[in-house]
Amino acid sequence: MSSYLNSTMTTSTHAPSWLSFHKSGKQAHLRLFCFPYAGGSSVIYRNWVSNCPPGVEICPVQLPGRGNRLREPAFNSLPALVRALGPALLPYFDRPFAFFGHSMGASISFELARWLRENGQPQPLQLFVSGRRAPHIQAREAPLHDLPEPELLDALHRLNGTPKEFMEHPELIEMMLPLLRADFSVAETYVYTPGPPLDCPITAFSGLEDREVYREDIEGWREHTSNTFKVRMFPGDHFFINTSQPLLLQVLFRELHELTQQVA
Repeated sequence: MSSYLNSTMTTSTHAPSWLSFHKSGKQAHLRLFCFPYAGGSSVIYRNWVSNCPPGVEICPVQLPGRGNRLREPAFNSLPALVRALGPALLPYFDRPFAFFGHSMGASISFELARWLRENGQPQPLQLFVSGRRAPHIQAREAPLHDLPEPELLDALHRLNGTPKEFMEHPELIEMMLPLLRADFSVAETYVYTPGPPLDCPITAFSGLEDREVYREDIEGWREHTSNTFKVRMFPGDHFFINTSQPLLLQVLFRELHELTQQVA
């Protein structure tokens, strides 16, 4: 739900519109599609691309309203986003793949996996969900997406993920607030529809000091897989994905390496 300045950065103009920093990994045995948190862009996964283990191709997903898609309107509904995202990514599911999503991105990856199942399409080998309560657990916090601007800015400051520069530049605030409202709407208006658990394993990541997502919220993901389930906790708050990135990548890449052994 932050690193908001990243959303304004320019990404490769040669990448497919939904994928940034995408390389043609002809030797890759596995693709990992990475979905951003609210207000974030594919830039947050830039380092992952160059440091991923052999046999793995990192595919950061660029959503409308940010980066090289800044002029496109952002989605404000998760079902609508998934209905657009699913067909757009189908051509890239031609080899084994997995999903990673942080916060809002976790909800996107979960619902995209369900969309694929409902439409008879290939399924991810594994789902990595990060910094997000299980879908059936209701939020404790009041919604932010429709707050008046002063209250919304105050809430963003309290979330501890907003760069100081953002608050000091009214032009950045004016540019980014529509995207933030849309992304918060995606996350906050999402209503889980009960259904069968996924067949793929789920690994859930969380920060030990996260004041938004508790350990029991993460444990709740266990109900959404008929396969194996693991929890991995890291030092840091809701944005441990940035502050504990080396440790997170060490754990994640180890699991990805194990997946490549299954499909190589």
